[in-house]
Order: sequence, then structure tokens, then C-alpha cells
Amino acid sequence: MIDIVRLAFRLAEAVTGFAGRVRQLYYAVMLMGHECHRCGGGLVMEVEGRCRCKACGHEFDPTVAFQSCGTCGGRLELRVRRYRCTQCGADVASRFLFDGLAFDAEYFRQKMTESRRRKRDLRERVRKMLAESRSPHLDAMPADLTTIPGLVDALNGLVGSADEAVPWQAATGFDLKRYQSHVEAHLRDFPIGLDDIPSLTEDVRKDLIWRFVAIIFMAHAGLVDVWQDGPTITVMKHEANGEGQDIPGDLEDADGIEGPLCRAEA
Repeated sequence: MIDIVRLAFRLAEAVTGFAGRVRQLYYAVMLMGHECHRCGGGLVMEVEGRCRCKACGHEFDPTVAFQSCGTCGGRLELRVRRYRCTQCGADVASRFLFDGLAFDAEYFRQKMTESRRRKRDLRERVRKMLAESRSPHLDAMPADLTTIPGLVDALNGLVGSADEAVPWQAATGFDLKRYQSHVEAHLRDFPIGLDDIPSLTEDVRKDLIWRFVAIIFMAHAGLVDVWQDGPTITVMKHEANGEGQDIPGDLEDADGIEGPLCRAEA
């Protein structure tokens, strides 16, 4: 009997190996006739968008170094994840990319730094907001019920005899998991006010406090982003729980194209 699974794995390995050899041949052909501009040595492709001199070890982008704009002949630059002509602004397909995508590493390092800074600022704003919302310390003297004649007897008459056993009742208070599930069910990919999340109890004021406590726990767990906009508490899904990686959505503004960063383009 033919082992189809084993043959399928062998075929996949053969195709992968063949693709690797084709990639190496493609790079060798494209770099043929080009040399290192520092020492004149031969070149070999290291990764997508980066070649290395075999003599001095210098690494650089062969598309920027050797290719020009086919429309105006201008110099190319790497713009986040595409090559653009610095003279006419046209997008240019690189001849030195086989099946991958070149990335501007410095740009992504800056974006990650900005993302971490925004998270630190958000945590600091929430910490200050919580500190300012705390009630001041109350130095209250204990009440002396004996100073009012007949008050103790009246209170005992309301609650029953001191010797009478009081039945235990389970507390019906705050359920953190219930409120977290309730908040998650109403979160959106855009900011919404805390007041926009419906109440779970008839006590609107207490329910608002419990909703706020729930989103603070969720923000600490990295599930939501929360901040204060004037008197309004605003909450939304944490950006890392959406699509792609934890890089803010400034990419479309920076290079004018849409789509997730990590999707390879042929």
C-alpha cells in the first residue's frame, strides 16, 4: 500500500528545497555584475533587501544602491515597506526581491518606542486618576450609643433579641468575572464612554463604580485601553488584541498604503 502521507511530506520537502535553490540562483543572477562600492568585492544576498560584501563584510540594500526609477531615472528610497522614487514619487518594484518584502527597520524601532511611551503615559494617567478619586481620610470618633437614653433598647427591639440567632445570608455583591464578561461583550474597536456600557443592576451609581473597577482590572491585564477625557472615562479594546502586532496605526499615514504589516507581498 502506498503511504500517501509520507509521500506528501517528501514532496513538500522537495518543493521547499527546490524553492531555496531557485532563490539562491535568482539572487546570484541579479547581483552578477554588481560589486561592493567600498572595496569592489563580490556580493551575496543575506536576507530580503540586504546584501553583504564577501570581502569586507559591508551590508547594504541593493535596490537603493543599484536600481533607479524606470520612469524618470531618479534614486530610490525604502519607504516603510515599499520603494519610492525620490524624484517623481512613483512606487517602484524591486528587482532584488524574490518572494519577500523589505522593511525599514529603523522606522519600526521608532514605532515600537512610541508605542511603549504611550502605554507608560496611559498607565501614569490612570494611576493619577485613581489617586485623585480616593476619598480623604476620615478621623471619626466612635459613637457612644449610651449617651442617648433608650436608644440601645430601641435598636435591640428593631433587630430582635441579642440572644436570638441571626440566619446567615450569602452576600449579593460585586462579581468581577461577571462584569468583565459584560464589559467585553460591549467593547468596540473604537473608543466608547463608560456610561455607554449598560448597567447590570438597578442601582445605577453602584453599577457604574463596579463597571469602572472591572475595566481597571482589565486594563491591568492588557485587555483594554482606558483613559479620561475630561469628565468622561473612555475605554476600547487594547490594540494588541486586534489584528497584527503591537504597533499603532500610524503606518497608513506614514506611507499611504493600507493592510497589516506582517503580510508578505510578492
